[in-house]
Amino acid sequence: MFHRLTLPVTAFEQNCSLVWCDETNEAALIDPGGDIGKLLQAVEERGLTLKALWLTHAHIDHAGATGTLARTLQLHIVGPHQGDQFWIDALPQQSQMFGFPQAEGFTPTRWLHDGDEVSIGQHTLKVLHCPGHTPGHVVFFHGGTRHAFVGDVLFNGGIGRTDFPGGNHAELIHAITQHLLPLGDDITFTPGHGPESTFGEERRFNPFLPH
Repeated sequence: MFHRLTLPVTAFEQNCSLVWCDETNEAALIDPGGDIGKLLQAVEERGLTLKALWLTHAHIDHAGATGTLARTLQLHIVGPHQGDQFWIDALPQQSQMFGFPQAEGFTPTRWLHDGDEVSIGQHTLKVLHCPGHTPGHVVFFHGGTRHAFVGDVLFNGGIGRTDFPGGNHAELIHAITQHLLPLGDDITFTPGHGPESTFGEERRFNPFLPH
């Protein structure tokens, strides 16, 4: 089976997700923004083998611990899309600006594109390129459990900010309405911050989406 655990990290309470395959005990961390000790404790408590770090985008609260984890544990860094290269380059500056521990720079092992797939153990997730919050933002969708990890594209009752460098409101709305919502109203999702929701709930009630 495919399992997931939400681990809020950093002062921004960013939802890092630990995902794993119970057939192989192989695991990945989605958006390891910080609090390395907390993340590794969750991995160890479940007897998992951490194999990779998957990034939805490269803002500091989502990617701040990536370089250190990858270097110390020899982990693959998967994602985001190459459109976020400038955000990766700016991680040391971001960490100073927002009072985070100094972020190590890194180069992803693999950039992601729309339609790609990522795997952990016996489970595969589809990659959707969903720019707007950042140019290189991606979403991970697991068809078997009908669950998506959407980073800062969509929230319970909100949408991602588009006033950062590289943000684009029209692109964000297009990504949500044309890439995410058509997957189905029953899809549950883990946002980058705050509680989970479903695409159906957001399609009907989210005040920031066209109705």
